[in-house]
Amino acid sequence: MAISGIIPVAKWLAKIKQRSDVNCRLCKRAREQRSASTENLPEEHINSAFCDGMATTVTADHHFIWTHLYASMQAAQTPASKLKFVTPEKESSMSTLWQEEQFEQICRRESLTEKAAEIEKTIVMKEYERERYDFDPTMFYENRFWNRRPGGIVIKKKHQTPYIVEFKRSSDRNEDFLRVKKDEANEQHNSIIEALEVAAPEIPEMDF
Repeated sequence: MAISGIIPVAKWLAKIKQRSDVNCRLCKRAREQRSASTENLPEEHINSAFCDGMATTVTADHHFIWTHLYASMQAAQTPASKLKFVTPEKESSMSTLWQEEQFEQICRRESLTEKAAEIEKTIVMKEYERERYDFDPTMFYENRFWNRRPGGIVIKKKHQTPYIVEFKRSSDRNEDFLRVKKDEANEQHNSIIEALEVAAPEIPEMDF
């Protein structure tokens, strides 16, 4: 039924009189647990995407799969490989990564901060970020950059070239799903990529 796209979601069940409403019960339960408003609930979801009630499970599932894939890539290396997998167990923020000597060798934190803040200012602020911006407008852009968390980082040892490795889940029912997810990843890491290209221009063939 999932392949044919006729999953019996709440809207269909309500149509055949098997349910009295079309709202997502998991979203409602999640909001009730945190004493949030249950008005304007979304219709029941076909999958777990954007479902408040499934958020914790989806995140744990995503991290489990990604950890396995990352470890598999690391294990598949040949003895002659020049790649170093830096974040094998979990994602790390840019701030945490740049506390390590190998990243300071790529470029100094101060240089990266200056370039990153300029680039971050060109990125549209999300509504949920507004409160943090109002609290400290001066440091908001720097903090947003250093709090970014690449899915994985691999370093090419010879030139200390960093590679950002990102894992995205998607249904392949849409013909352009690869392009959509690639665009999402590029947007997510755009400030990191552009800041490093400017702050560390001596690194040849900067690839991500």
